[in-house]
Amino acid sequence: MPLVVREDRLNVMLTKRTEHLKNHAGQISFPGGRVDDNDRDAQHTALRETEEEVGLHSRHIEIIGELDEYIVGTGYLVNPIIGVIEPPFELTPQEDEVAEIFEAPLDFLIHPENFERFAREFNGQTRHHFAITWQDYFIWGATAGMLRNLSQRLLSD
Repeated sequence: MPLVVREDRLNVMLTKRTEHLKNHAGQISFPGGRVDDNDRDAQHTALRETEEEVGLHSRHIEIIGELDEYIVGTGYLVNPIIGVIEPPFELTPQEDEVAEIFEAPLDFLIHPENFERFAREFNGQTRHHFAITWQDYFIWGATAGMLRNLSQRLLSD
């Protein structure tokens, strides 16, 4: 969960996945991915995957915390790692996985009134999920769920 420090606010860096991927094609997500055998821990995985997907070297990222593990409807277990990024930095999307990189204001993405609840049919079952619409982006599923977890943590303190 990369947080980018801008002059007037914090933004969240998000990616739009390419349409041809086997899982979660075209969805909005955080940079991230599977653990490799060489990864020391979840933080190492997050930093490595961020560099692989968006070209952002770990020297630009300060890890500030983690959220609770999140189980995605397709069975993946996600360890959300929160990192702060201070410009300047350059990004190079991994063209096979990342169609677009963009930023959205953190305050908008964690505002409780911006979360909507939806139901979708998946493999013959009705699944409920949260979603946030920001500009032309429909942020739903695990990404919206993790943002909601962050919202609840920040607003309950």
